[in-house]
Amino acid sequence: MIPRPGSTFRGAFRGARRALAGMWVSSGSMTATEICAGSGLDLIFVDMEHSAATLESVMLQLQVMAVYPVTAVVRVPASDPVMIKRVLDIGAENLLAPMIGSVAEAEAAVRAVRYPPHGVRGVGSALARSARWGRLPHYLQDADDLVSLLVQVESPEGVESARAIAAVDGVDGVLVGPADLAVSMGYGGQQTHPDVIAAVHRVFADVQAAGKKVGVNAFDPAVADDYIEAGADFVTVAADVTVLARGTEALAARYVG
Repeated sequence: MIPRPGSTFRGAFRGARRALAGMWVSSGSMTATEICAGSGLDLIFVDMEHSAATLESVMLQLQVMAVYPVTAVVRVPASDPVMIKRVLDIGAENLLAPMIGSVAEAEAAVRAVRYPPHGVRGVGSALARSARWGRLPHYLQDADDLVSLLVQVESPEGVESARAIAAVDGVDGVLVGPADLAVSMGYGGQQTHPDVIAAVHRVFADVQAAGKKVGVNAFDPAVADDYIEAGADFVTVAADVTVLARGTEALAARYVG
């Protein structure tokens, strides 16, 4: 029997009684991705926005994660329909669209993910890993159930529109990006400025009021704990490259001085 595509973001929350924990893979390394996927974390975010990842490397990363009980999310570089189509075709089941600041931008991302008549995704399932090269005969009909879409709020405009963005049909969750949010609010490098934290909390409340899941990037464990206490549904707590950077720096500090 040909396996159906794996866990969607929506499915990851079935039965969840705690905030889900995730991390980023920004190195593009299959080995690093496999190590992270087998760690026991709930979510792995494969980054194409701030990395050298290519379509081929992302497909290989998705393949090595497929044997692990982890939910893989691919952040595309932008809400470009052509890029989204290609990332879906290589088998991504969960997408994160960055820099969403309005309902119109969220609706455009949804259209890029969906097939006509509700969207603009081109049909190539017989040629693509997404439908296992035609071995999932009902993929076209089931695609909306097999793909989850998250959007990233990273600006004051996004904060103001967070509830309306989350309410868009086809948006399954919202991730807050405090780094870009802090910069856009005039607090560059100050992700824990009280105004930034207040804005993040506002997004939590507005997104959950719309009935959707909301998460946040928080690489400082104390900050992550605070956001979980404040009601975050999921938190990304590290990246493969930052774990490697801080870990090797700690080794150098101990043994080199």
